[in-house]
Amino acid sequence: MAGTEGGRGAGPLLLGVRHHGPGSARAVRAALAAARPQVVLIEGPPEADALIPLAADEGMRPPVALLAHAVDEPGRSAFWPLAEFSPEWVAIRWALEHEVPARFIDLPASHTLAWGKDDEADAEGELTGEEQPPEPTAEPPAAETPSAGSPSSESPSASDPAAPDPSTPDIDIRVDPLAVLAEAAGYDDPERWWEDVVEHRGAGERDAFAPFTALEEAMGALRETYGVGGRDRDLVREAYMRLQVRAAQREFENDVAVVCGAWHVPALRQKASVAADRALLKGLPKVKADLTWVPWTHRRLSRASGYGAGIDSPGWYGHLFGAPDRPVERWMTKVAGLFREEDRIVSPAHVIEAVRLAETLAVMRGRPLPGLGETTDAVRAVMCEGSDVPLSLVRDRLVVGDVLGEVPPGAPAVPLQRDLDRSQRRLRMKPEALERELELDLRKEIDAGRSTLLHRLRLLRIEWGEPAASRGSTGTFRETWRLRWEPELAVRVAEAGVWGTTVPAAATAKAEADAVGAESLADVTALAEHCLLAELPDALPVVMKVLADRAALDTDVGHLAQALPALVRSLRYGDVRGTDTGALTEVAAGLAERVFVGLPPACAALDGDAAEEMRRHVDAVHGAVGLLGDAGGSGPESGHGDLRVRWRAVLRTLSARDTVPGVIRGRAVRLLLDEGELGADEAARLMGLVLSPGTPPADAAAWIEGFVGGGGGLLLVHDERLLGLVDEWLTRVPAEAFTDVLPLLRRTFSSYEPGVRRTLGELVRRGPAKQTGTTTAVAGIPGFGAEPDAGRADAVVPVLRLLLGLDDDELVGVAG
Repeated sequence: MAGTEGGRGAGPLLLGVRHHGPGSARAVRAALAAARPQVVLIEGPPEADALIPLAADEGMRPPVALLAHAVDEPGRSAFWPLAEFSPEWVAIRWALEHEVPARFIDLPASHTLAWGKDDEADAEGELTGEEQPPEPTAEPPAAETPSAGSPSSESPSASDPAAPDPSTPDIDIRVDPLAVLAEAAGYDDPERWWEDVVEHRGAGERDAFAPFTALEEAMGALRETYGVGGRDRDLVREAYMRLQVRAAQREFENDVAVVCGAWHVPALRQKASVAADRALLKGLPKVKADLTWVPWTHRRLSRASGYGAGIDSPGWYGHLFGAPDRPVERWMTKVAGLFREEDRIVSPAHVIEAVRLAETLAVMRGRPLPGLGETTDAVRAVMCEGSDVPLSLVRDRLVVGDVLGEVPPGAPAVPLQRDLDRSQRRLRMKPEALERELELDLRKEIDAGRSTLLHRLRLLRIEWGEPAASRGSTGTFRETWRLRWEPELAVRVAEAGVWGTTVPAAATAKAEADAVGAESLADVTALAEHCLLAELPDALPVVMKVLADRAALDTDVGHLAQALPALVRSLRYGDVRGTDTGALTEVAAGLAERVFVGLPPACAALDGDAAEEMRRHVDAVHGAVGLLGDAGGSGPESGHGDLRVRWRAVLRTLSARDTVPGVIRGRAVRLLLDEGELGADEAARLMGLVLSPGTPPADAAAWIEGFVGGGGGLLLVHDERLLGLVDEWLTRVPAEAFTDVLPLLRRTFSSYEPGVRRTLGELVRRGPAKQTGTTTAVAGIPGFGAEPDAGRADAVVPVLRLLLGLDDDELVGVAG
């Protein structure tokens, strides 16, 4: 080996690294260039050896991750993320560029995934984050050796060097190596210590192996003090790695380089017998596993994502690794560019001053070069004027970032993933890590296809898109989605692969299975709605059969009322998507008839909570009946008679029964008034009866809540008779009953818009007044005059002229 003279001894070249450390990545590249080994061994699952050549593909762009999942249980999975500044990725790329074999030597994924069956540890952190995080709280769950008495509990003899030292204190908590080393060096921040001693090392270091020698010595001292540091499973992993290193040494005549976590280097260096290592591996649980490459994101590399080996600043680390020179100046230029894109005023002078301030802070703090802390403080002071609000944008977009890796089409994938990739290309829907909104017009073919795909993926629990409220339109031909691709969705796709090899087939099978296993009638009706949205005609017969059977057997009016709205909403999609909804119409009309019959007796003798829930059901059924009539299910030709007429009769029955709670009676009167079936005089008469002295205050307050709750404030604004009745009743409530009715009234009136509450307050303060036409003038109160106030209107003219950029003549023309 070419590098054996300078700074390294006999045996394999052990390059201990910090995962996702740009300083370690640069050092690995320099060490490999100096040593030029015949084979490169890398910490990772050996089943992925066949995937290594794909790293040289032009379509492979980090960050990416190796995904392993159990074939029989795809949800049991694990990730090995790699960024462009990861030492393992640099080692893979170096080996491919120099045509040197590269192999993974960690414990096979088939064993690690089987280990996960014995505990609830997060497999992602368990596999990727042993020693890297600088904070103990960010550490993944510890790996554990098999329990005593299992077939693999045989341990090496006490004389074997690989056996744990009985004198070593039992460590119950996981040791963070970086934190221990930083504390020994007098640092209170492990990240700052790592930047000073590794990331800020000079590029002209003569001995390429010096940093690895120093790290190995430090980790050796820590292993002597802390043993495995709470990572019991590392003993098994390191035994397997030692066996692989030995095999490579025999094959390549000791010309071997090993890239692994620095924590493992002392264990790989120590002498251990083959028999002892094999004994640790004997009888390990095993499952069949498949591996592939999947895209990853910088955000998922960050500690905030919950990833065990996370780092605080993947974007910053990527910048340090990629910047050829002057990293601080280049970083400040990036920050300035970001602020300019957000229309903030940042000049070259800001950049120059920020660089100077960062360098000054580094000198004052005794640091060799400005780090992320110094650059952040400088940006806050110079470009953000001391505010953390714009600084949060830098943190989100640059320090962490939304970079999404890419994987070549030739990478192994389940058939469902390949079909999804084809659909995404056909519909021009490229997955992105940055959340974005997608507005769809379902009258356009491509937008209808996008909507269908997203709804099918939601049925398969692949939450790439989330429906959002459409802005500016409430029509059924408009949809708004919030899209964001997360790496974990690759696992969801693998899980959904058991339902079919294409997205439509898998969604159909999943919908049929969900219908059979649904627990309530409302679940089935919601599923029918989803099937229409997802355009799954083959699934609808099964769903409709289950729906009809459940509806016939369910006698709970609450369940029927809860199921009807979703079913009726589904009828609207036939107009936009061309779906035949005849069967749905029949079931919905039959469901409505059963609700009409059962609702009045179901509303009797309810307590407060049950009455409020039933009031919500009444509102939902009212809206559903209106939609059902619009869909053609209420005409005489449909065979169902006039559903709206019968529903109004039900509302009249509810409004007149004393056994029905006040909140429901009040709501029934309000709905009849809105429908024009009840005149304003009759509504006022009914309110006067309810608010008479003979009615208990709590019942009267509940009636008011039902009548004017949910947007009824405008009704009181425009009909002072009703407002006067409420005001008069409230002044008559006895003091001892006032505290009982106050929560109901507060809940009712607090739901109004601020402008409505202000108007009601002004009307009450003014007192009763005579009506003038349809408007009420409140004398002396701004905004309540009988005629427009010309003086107040003229006051806005200068501002309007400035906003529109018009002169006086043009503004007069616009106003006219």
